[in-house]
Amino acid sequence: MPEVTEYAHGAPCWADLATPDLGVSMGFYRALFGWGSYTLTIAATGDYEVFTHGGPEGPTVSGMQPLADDTEPPSWTCYVHTDDLDRTFRAVLDAGGTALVEPATVANLGRMAVCVDSQGADFGIYQSYDHRGADVMDETDALCWIELWCRDTEAAKRFYGAVFGWTGADRGFDRWNVADRVYRPSVYTDWLLGDRPLAGMLPMDGSSQAHWIPYFWVTDCDSATGEAVDLGAVTEIPPNDAVHGRFSVVADPTGARLGLFTPSEAVRESVRARS
Repeated sequence: MPEVTEYAHGAPCWADLATPDLGVSMGFYRALFGWGSYTLTIAATGDYEVFTHGGPEGPTVSGMQPLADDTEPPSWTCYVHTDDLDRTFRAVLDAGGTALVEPATVANLGRMAVCVDSQGADFGIYQSYDHRGADVMDETDALCWIELWCRDTEAAKRFYGAVFGWTGADRGFDRWNVADRVYRPSVYTDWLLGDRPLAGMLPMDGSSQAHWIPYFWVTDCDSATGEAVDLGAVTEIPPNDAVHGRFSVVADPTGARLGLFTPSEAVRESVRARS
């Protein structure tokens, strides 16, 4: 797919990793996805590592920074593009969300904020200036999907509908139960922007914190999952088939969750049609 030139309001546009060990994380993602990287030095925020598709001169795919607080777990933050960051930030607060990082201008790159939704899940909002977000998406070794795990999916539908104008379309699927290691019937929600699915949502049980995870496109989900494990990851959801392709969820060597996804031919055709 050609490089992305712009993102619609309400579309996922970036993901970055907060890690306790930059070296371990960099080695893992470079080996798994073949990413390059370069360091972006910003006076107000410090160094920020930008992952690229291929070598250091390749198009951008995601970012990485050290954990700001060692008491917080390693995690990926998923960002959604907005045409007006201040208006979207107010919508977050009006819908019952809170601010984790207040709106800020990041040099000439853009404006961003990190928020907490009504379920307690962190997510970012981003208004681009010179940096549009990921230069490539929906292709091998690049971001292709984001997914919310939370307890009250109906409340989440109200929240994200108010903030981004998303609608939620539910469908049945068989979900992997980690404790029992069996598949059980469940409900999956596709987030739609207009008629285009761009993210998903899963109901979550227990006391775990609600959270978003990114999915990255891989050529062979089973092979990539095995390679991730060989590199120090732990499988949380083993490779299995879904409506749109084959996927797995792993925790990287620091504990940050991410998904691996091999799309169906129908999804590939849809991506080609948008190119």
